[in-house]
Amino acid sequence: MNTAHHPAHQTHEHRHRFAPARLNFVFAFGVGLNVAIVALQAGYGLVAHSTALLADAGHNLGDVLSLLVAWGAASLAKLPPTERFTYGLRSTSIMAAVFNALFLLVVMGGIAWEAIRRFSEPVAVQGNIVMAVAGIAIVMNGISAWLFAPGRHGDINIRGAFLHMLSDALVSLGVVVAGGLIVLTGWSWIDPVATLAVVGVIVFGTWVLLKESFQMALAAVPEGIDPGKVRLYLSELPGVRRVHDLHIWPLSTTQTALTCHLVMPDGHPGDHFTSRIAENLHAQFNIEHSTLQIEISEEADCRLASDEVI
Repeated sequence: MNTAHHPAHQTHEHRHRFAPARLNFVFAFGVGLNVAIVALQAGYGLVAHSTALLADAGHNLGDVLSLLVAWGAASLAKLPPTERFTYGLRSTSIMAAVFNALFLLVVMGGIAWEAIRRFSEPVAVQGNIVMAVAGIAIVMNGISAWLFAPGRHGDINIRGAFLHMLSDALVSLGVVVAGGLIVLTGWSWIDPVATLAVVGVIVFGTWVLLKESFQMALAAVPEGIDPGKVRLYLSELPGVRRVHDLHIWPLSTTQTALTCHLVMPDGHPGDHFTSRIAENLHAQFNIEHSTLQIEISEEADCRLASDEVI
């Protein structure tokens, strides 16, 4: 049996991950900006009687919590393994992704309900205030998205933060348009309509992240890795007669593990062979932690030989 782990900085994708100091700065700055946006939009949303601003404020409040949870999970993931937690606490980043997506959906449900109520109980909306506050939010969310952009390819949590900030900026742009239409027409119903549109956009984006994070929590093969191609690569290695008990799963939102049995009747090829496989799995499929078990006899009674057995 051979186990190999490769440092994350060896692939092109992982070179885009933030260094710890920069990661802390980006999270701290993002949290600070979003707290300011929440206070601005919630305060003026109440003053202007705008559920669209309040919806955006609720979304940004969700972003604050999401960033805090993701930041905490990223910090926990760096802790060393222990006798009890042999993989460390890397999987907390997956739990954070699931929690953040669920929390945001709950927040959006409450805001949508308030917007629907406004159709039967209309309130005069001050469009000028809505436009001004949403315009400021566009700038602030744009800065936040720019900060998270370099690390979005290597971590679902960072990508989620980036998409949240980018969608916030786009949503705020929609709120600006809604405010302008209210100023021009005086139609207050535009505000709840814009609110529901904002909620729809946010829920659509969040649903994708929720699906992917749930898959990670269930130890599914990560997006971007084709298990068929991995199996084909292993089965075509010199001396390999058969591959079974192949498992690929996420250790965290940034690291992937693999285990499998290789049937090699000609004998164990040596540690250099299995080390080279681990390096190639890392380079070709972004699998950083691989464990390979070599079985010499094809007649060996391996209880895991069937793909239906786990």
